[in-house]
Amino acid sequence: MGGQPVHFHDRPRICGTTKIAANLQEDIFSKIDPLNSATLVSEALTMTFIGFALTLLFGSAMVDWLGVRRMLLFSACGYIVGSALILFASIVPVDTSTQLLITIGLLLTGLGWGAVEAASNPMIAGADPENKTHRLNVLHAWWPAGIVIGGLIGIASVDLAWQINLLVLIIPAGVMAVLVMTTEFPVTERVASGVSYADMVREIFRQLLFVFFWLCMFATAATELAPGQWVDLALSNVVGMPGIVILIYVSALMFVMRHFAGPLAERISPLGILWGGSLFAAIGLYALGHASSPVTALLAATLWGIGVCYMWPTMLAQVNDRFPNGGALMGLMGFAGGLSIYFVLPRMGAIFDRAKIDHAGGADALAAITEGSPEMEAVVRYASIESFQSVAIVPVLLLVAFGLIALYDLAKRRRAVPGS
Repeated sequence: MGGQPVHFHDRPRICGTTKIAANLQEDIFSKIDPLNSATLVSEALTMTFIGFALTLLFGSAMVDWLGVRRMLLFSACGYIVGSALILFASIVPVDTSTQLLITIGLLLTGLGWGAVEAASNPMIAGADPENKTHRLNVLHAWWPAGIVIGGLIGIASVDLAWQINLLVLIIPAGVMAVLVMTTEFPVTERVASGVSYADMVREIFRQLLFVFFWLCMFATAATELAPGQWVDLALSNVVGMPGIVILIYVSALMFVMRHFAGPLAERISPLGILWGGSLFAAIGLYALGHASSPVTALLAATLWGIGVCYMWPTMLAQVNDRFPNGGALMGLMGFAGGLSIYFVLPRMGAIFDRAKIDHAGGADALAAITEGSPEMEAVVRYASIESFQSVAIVPVLLLVAFGLIALYDLAKRRRAVPGS
């Protein structure tokens, strides 16, 4: 398809080097299909999450056989090889093979990400069984910390080629491989307690409650991760500041808040955290769609960040607490999360592209609009509202779901009390 490429920003020196996704769109996908570049880049990003999901699906069940060390070494290889492929794709002439290289590279980085989680979650949950909510939240605090570090490095390297960001993955992965080779790791909780694989599977699947939690994980991941991937792309040109700044701010907020998950869970319960988080996330996503200035964007992002802060690790802890013999198969929850982004993120990209064309009055009219003009800003603002609000309904559904689980727990407690 022809036409003028449509980008999400008009300050390429600032925004274009701070997030790899924005540069992939500008330097590669806009050359392949300018009118659908947002859809293409979001589809490419989903390969990271499908790789993540697949590793959790199979790797979590195999971590007891392979061992934590092998899983972490596999993770390091995935990051190094995947980043190298994307780097190579960025320097060769753009054609269909370039898109394939990026897709494979992002898939490998996703496999590496999933291997870390498949190995770490059951190990941490078994290390302190009485405080799983707190320990898993502290562990997962370092995921947003990585976004903060990577984002700041991206901003600091604004005058350098954007490919320098790939070293943020390659160098730590190499260091991790060296450290893993010299570290002794404990066995998982399932192995230590002598629970067989057959008992582990029965523990999980004999109750419909696990299936319900699995579906909730699908929704919580869509609430947290899909908008997180979209903030930089959608907001940079709308609010007058790089979207990566908002993402760094939200990630820093999440890093700090996750260290207080334990005391918060004691006061209002883990399920209360999830219900309250869904409420804040719904309000924040709706407000993000209407943000028109740095102040409103930061306020909306704060609400969304508070809402999604505890979702992922607290969901893992809840399932592990309720199904203690589930062991490493808590990775099925992570599989639900990765699978969710595989479906949701391209949907956001397609909504964005379609909204741009509709608001501009057609593909030809959109191609004729000057990049950075007030007309283009209006188009992007309208498309951003549509894409964010398409996800805002998900945490509203979670309010109902977590409310039903609370009612189930209340009924179960009443049945356990004689004469109630």
